Parts: sequence; structure tokens; C-alpha cells
Amino acid sequence: MNVPCPTYHSRVPERDAPRVVIAPQSFKGSADAVAVASAIARGIRRVWPRAQCVELPLADGGEGTALALVRATRGEMRQARVHDPLGREIDAQWGVLGDGTTAVLEMAAASGLPLLQEEERDPRVTSTRGTGELILAAAASGAQRIVIGIGGSATNDGGAGMARAFGYRFFDAAGQDLPEGGVALAGLARIEGQTDPRLVRPAIDVACDVRNPLLGPEGATAVYGPQKGATPEIQRQLEAALTRYADVVEAFVGRDVRSVPGAGAAGGLGAGLIAFLDARLVSGSALVLDAVSFDKRLVGADLVVTGEGRIDGQSVYGKLTHAVTIAAKRRGVPVVAVAGILGPGQQTMRDAGVEAIETLAGETEADRDRAMRDPLPRIEDAAERLARARAAARGSR
Repeated sequence: MNVPCPTYHSRVPERDAPRVVIAPQSFKGSADAVAVASAIARGIRRVWPRAQCVELPLADGGEGTALALVRATRGEMRQARVHDPLGREIDAQWGVLGDGTTAVLEMAAASGLPLLQEEERDPRVTSTRGTGELILAAAASGAQRIVIGIGGSATNDGGAGMARAFGYRFFDAAGQDLPEGGVALAGLARIEGQTDPRLVRPAIDVACDVRNPLLGPEGATAVYGPQKGATPEIQRQLEAALTRYADVVEAFVGRDVRSVPGAGAAGGLGAGLIAFLDARLVSGSALVLDAVSFDKRLVGADLVVTGEGRIDGQSVYGKLTHAVTIAAKRRGVPVVAVAGILGPGQQTMRDAGVEAIETLAGETEADRDRAMRDPLPRIEDAAERLARARAAARGSR
């Protein structure tokens, strides 16, 4: 919405009313993408009160993806009763995009690490069953396409819990059902079941920007197990269990799942999605930009403002800010950015096409802490500085 400009701000002429596409992601631990986009718009309108600000709060497949896509497409959020990683009933949100046919969900809403207390973290027993239940809820809505973000998992069960929610059963050599969790898969002898009919129609796209295979030193257990509570001994148990799981799953579905890039994402959920849903693992940033029809939003745009909490050398590796920049430059639209802070390698984003970057905090740790606690006024100010510099450059031509 339009916010009245304080009297100490000098405006550019009212006739100068550019179309500005505002496409940031969240400033993690500080402000979600929706709030960031609104703050940028307020800052822009201090300079161009009549600017047409197109707010597109975005995410790259991790936390906040569902809400960002729903808001950007004017869809709606919904709720489903599912089980958390330890089997407790919770309410988890998912969304329907503005097209009415695409559902979006985050596995973290049902099977995420934040759902557990630190002392509850144990990837030997945590399950992705709730994620399967969330997928079923989306499919039951009649969605023709389901977009799944798989960041932030608390699990290491290869998606076995998810498959159980679909009706598959996992047996040991004695014909007994295996318990939930990753470590029990060491005893897996056979799988029975077939795809739930509700899952046959929708296409399944998975936002996955990691390339880890299921097994090995770069696999699910070795790379992500420690943050979920896996000690070196637990990691050895889980690696053996996932190896057995891969053998049985590949025999059951007749395809390789262990070596597919991204199969190790989310404790092996990537492999399970491939095996049991024939899902397609795609770049999270590319998927998100496609879902919000980003190229179409750029038509007639005079400026794109993107942003994230930290811009550094990693920002060019599959991050949303880089994808936004490349898409805008391809259309010939200039790009500027707001960042919480800059890190080593931030020049790579300038090289990619970002013309100017404004930060929220100075060099001192105290100032950065203050920016983290109350970022929105600083984001407004940063956006105003970007717009004012842009307006001055336009006026000088």
C-alpha cells in the first residue's frame, strides 16, 4: 500500500512513475519475504509515489516457499492434519496457487527439524509420513501439479515414511512390518503396495538445489545427518540402512535411485520421491520463477529490485537472487539489490548484472545485531537510496 512520505524526503516529479518488480527472498532469521517486499515497496514510493510496484516475495524451495508462491499468485493457504517426524498429530499448511490447479507444499511443514526440540532430534526414528499425508491432501484437492519444497528435514528415512502414507508396506525377512525411521530400514526384505490412485494424475515437481547422491561421503547421511542429531556411530547405522533400502527399492521399482543428483536431499527423500512418485527434481529458483510467471511480470518493467540476507560468492550458485538477476538481464531490465550484509565474493553478483547493492548494516557486530532485530525500517531506507540513485541517474541523461 502507499505510505505517506515524511516531509524530509524530496520526491522526484510525480510524472516519473516507473514499473518496479520487487522480487526478494526472506532475510533468514530476521524477516520473511512478504515483509521484505512490502518494505522495499514503501522505500521505492518515497521517491516515486506513483510507482507501479509489483510485489513478488519469493523463496527457493526452502522455508517460506508455499506462502511466497501463494501470495505472489493470489492463491490461498490451506491446512491438513498430519503427523510430525515423531508421529504426533499436527496441523500443517500447504497452498493452492492462483491458477487453481497447482498445489505447493513444504516437507518441513510436516517433517521439518524446527518441529522438534533439540533433545528430540534422532534420525534413526524420525519419519517422513507427515510429508506423504500432506502430498495426499494436495492430490485430493484435484491439483494437476504439485510443487514440493524439501529443505529443512528432520529425517533420514529415504522417503519410506512418505511411501507408507501412500499405502506401501515395508517388511523384514520374517514378514513383519518395519517400524518408522531410518535405522529400521537395515532389516528391509521386501516392499508391497501400489500408487494411491489420487497420485496418478498430478505431475510432481520437487524444488531441489542440492546435488547430493543418496549414499557415500557426499550422501544424505554423511552431509546432513550431523545437524539432525546423528553421531558418527549413528551415521554408520543409517548409511548401512539406506544402502539396504536402495537395493530393495531399486529392485521394486526397476530404476536407479541412489546415484541421481539430488537423491540424497532431505535425508534421502529425493530418492523416495523419484521411486514412489516418479517426481522430477528441478532447480528451486527456476521452479519458483516459472510458477509465478516471472518473465511475464518483467514485461514493461523499468527496474527489478531483489534481495536476501547475505549476498556473497555463494549467491550465484542456484540462489534466487542470481536467478532473478539473470532473468531480468535477459529481458534488458536493470537490477538492483538490498542485502542485510555483504560477504566475500559479492563481486560475483555485480558481475552477473546487479548494478547497485545497498546494505542494512555497517561493519560492526552491534549494528548488524540491531539490523537483525528490526530490519524493516532499514530495508525501506535501503530501497529509497537505490531508487534515489536510479532517479538521479535517469535525470542526468
